[in-house]
Amino acid sequence: MRETLIAALAGLGTGLSLIVAIGAQNAFVLRQGIRREHVAAVVAICAASDAALIGVGISGIGTVVKQWPSALTVTAWVGGAFLVGYGLLAARRALRPAALTADGAGTASLRTAVLTCLAMTWLNPHVYLDTVLLLGSVANGYGGGRWPFGAGAATGSVLWFSGLGFGARLLRRPFARPGSWRVLDVVIACTMVTLGVVMTARA
Repeated sequence: MRETLIAALAGLGTGLSLIVAIGAQNAFVLRQGIRREHVAAVVAICAASDAALIGVGISGIGTVVKQWPSALTVTAWVGGAFLVGYGLLAARRALRPAALTADGAGTASLRTAVLTCLAMTWLNPHVYLDTVLLLGSVANGYGGGRWPFGAGAATGSVLWFSGLGFGARLLRRPFARPGSWRVLDVVIACTMVTLGVVMTARA
């Protein structure tokens, strides 16, 4: 029991250390949370995707991905192009602050939000490196405790994305000003374009 708890806590800490960082996925969740647009669906997709990828890594599929680097290369090019495109859209939004209001919830369809979230998650090769390869390798180092480790890591994803998505509403008042949305979209644009360029450069 003690070993199981230690493995689970180790997974929780490791998982949080990997996802608590400025990135495309987190930036998207933050924006959805501030706008209160389909937050539950976005949080669920992010958390469920992490859990699935962690499970795949623990199951040993990570070795297959490691032996097929071309898959990550293709994903890097596609994901990089997507991030650059999304970044350019954010830059265009920043140029039109009059259209950016905190009360604009529901302006994007659920389908658009879901597809964008799926792309942010599954077209990012770093997701596979972090969850499938890294977390999978660390988890298997715990032997019989690998699944409690994975459960802890998955719990970390649920806690983080829930806090980021639903907690973002606390920022709603500052973002009642169009200028705040302009700053946020500029940051998102710079983040997305930079990540996209770096991603394709390393492919």
